[in-house]
Amino acid sequence: MPRERVVTYLHLVWGTWNREPRIQSWLEPTLHNFIAAEAQGQGCTVLALNGVTDHVHLLVEVPSTIEIARLMQQLKGASSRALNRHYRLQPRFRWEGVYGAFSVSRWDVAMIKGYIEKQKHHHADRTTRPVYEAVGISDRAPTR
Repeated sequence: MPRERVVTYLHLVWGTWNREPRIQSWLEPTLHNFIAAEAQGQGCTVLALNGVTDHVHLLVEVPSTIEIARLMQQLKGASSRALNRHYRLQPRFRWEGVYGAFSVSRWDVAMIKGYIEKQKHHHADRTTRPVYEAVGISDRAPTR
């Protein structure tokens, strides 16, 4: 009996509130654990997760039953709540309301995974790919 096979890879990017540098080195492993656990809890397979002080990148294999907006709501909400409960941060840790979600072909998974794993290097050497980094900066409506 033939079975359906749907494989969707997504490169997700989102930033801290106002892109403030809130993800310090001591906080990063715990935050990444919270994000990965929530992604797995939603049925995703985490392929890469990394970032810098003001944003994170996540490469996941997503089940066909998952809506991107709902996944992002869960990842951002659960991770910020868990981080604030765990550390009682002041001011409270918050994510921006916007995010980037980029579909990735199976042939590009290794390249995107490498890009995510080398985030700190790319930012230090200014070798980032702007299409993946500007989420939440130029896309945000001007504030008054």
